[in-house]
Amino acid sequence: MENEVTTLDAGETTEAVEQKQNKGKIDFNKPLWKSIFFFFLPLMLSNTLNSISGTVSSIILGRMIGVSALAAISAFFPILFFLISFVIGIGAGSSVLIGQAFGAQEWKKVKVIVGTTLTSTFLIGLIVAIPGYLFTYDLLELTGTPTDVIDMSAGFARITFIAMPVVFMFNVYTTFLRGSGDSNTPFYFLVVSTVLNILLTPALVIGWGFLPAMGVNGAALANIIAILVSLAAFLLYLKKVNHPLQFDRETVRNLRIDWPVFKLLVSIGIPTSIQMILVSLSAIAVISFINKFGSTATAAFGAVNQVISYVQMPAASLGITISIFGAQAIGAGYNKLLKKIIRTGIWMNYLVVGIIVVLAYLFGRNLLSLFLTEAPALELAFSLLVITLWSYPILGNNNILAGIMRSSGTVFWPTLITVSSIWLVQVPVAYVLHTRIGVQGVMFGFPAGFIAGLAFQYLYYHFFWKQREHTRLV
Repeated sequence: MENEVTTLDAGETTEAVEQKQNKGKIDFNKPLWKSIFFFFLPLMLSNTLNSISGTVSSIILGRMIGVSALAAISAFFPILFFLISFVIGIGAGSSVLIGQAFGAQEWKKVKVIVGTTLTSTFLIGLIVAIPGYLFTYDLLELTGTPTDVIDMSAGFARITFIAMPVVFMFNVYTTFLRGSGDSNTPFYFLVVSTVLNILLTPALVIGWGFLPAMGVNGAALANIIAILVSLAAFLLYLKKVNHPLQFDRETVRNLRIDWPVFKLLVSIGIPTSIQMILVSLSAIAVISFINKFGSTATAAFGAVNQVISYVQMPAASLGITISIFGAQAIGAGYNKLLKKIIRTGIWMNYLVVGIIVVLAYLFGRNLLSLFLTEAPALELAFSLLVITLWSYPILGNNNILAGIMRSSGTVFWPTLITVSSIWLVQVPVAYVLHTRIGVQGVMFGFPAGFIAGLAFQYLYYHFFWKQREHTRLV
């Protein structure tokens, strides 16, 4: 691999090139916990903002239209998660490769990774969008979506499907920046996207001024418009600051599939995608268990997922943070830092996620009442929340171990362990208990799966992964 510094555009001064190179790259000379925390914080806030967009839509729909509207979007979410899983996997692979390339200061390789990822992601977006639009009703019927909300759910789904190729571009570009060590810039533009979504959602749902009242469809359209505007502003900003990841002529020249890079993306991304698919299939299985109890149970479960998403955010964000720090450490040749990165991530997980869990228990009913106005649905939702909430710090620990292993390109075994804990523990426990104690029985599957996953993840990490020497992939 070449290690020399190269310019990306003709006519640049040495100072400009050096400024480009310093954008985003993690400084391992600073105290590690500070570096991790100040990367993690905007990443967590970014993920929280993503949830806020969904939360605002759910509040508006639940209060302005009713439980049926909330049930409609709740029924569609597991299907959407299933269909975008390959893009999530490719994005995870690109963050590892870009992290290692940034750590090694391989600037030409960065452009090749970006071009290959954008090309493959756009094609996957088309593959998802076209059949998703054509077979929307079939997909919803597979999950047992209640008949009283299936038409609303289908309208929401079809608008979302149409925009997927471009929406995927925004998602992977934020992944690129994070892989480079910059979690602040994606956060700023997610603020733009979230504010736009909050403003547009009520305007399009109930109709303001000359705008028509679109109901559930308006919530989907508002989200897409917000993302498109934010993506345009994001690309203009990267161009203005002369960022190494800007969409420029060099990027256009690399808008093709570089097969060696694509092979690495696939080797890292496909196991992650398969994991996401099987996780989403388990979510579809769980929602099908819930749907048997009617639209009130579906709406209650949807409200619980909204609250839990905020608990999951720091757990998921720390896993991503540790993966990116590990990738840049390996790229820069700082392998001795990997153990310290893991230890720092684990204590931060139990501190941060633990505090959020306590707050969610204390204010659970108040939070759920934002989405649900009917007393039976609210009480049911709170009972579901109580059963599962305490186990999410365990999930965070699991994410950190999987993240550090992913940073070296080790994906297969962590993926197999996660998938097995879900399908051999979580789903069977949920199935058996929901037939015996009702809808609450479904929720016991989550902590059972998290505990099994952590136990086996640690065994693989301790006895296999940490015994190996890890080198960069690109």
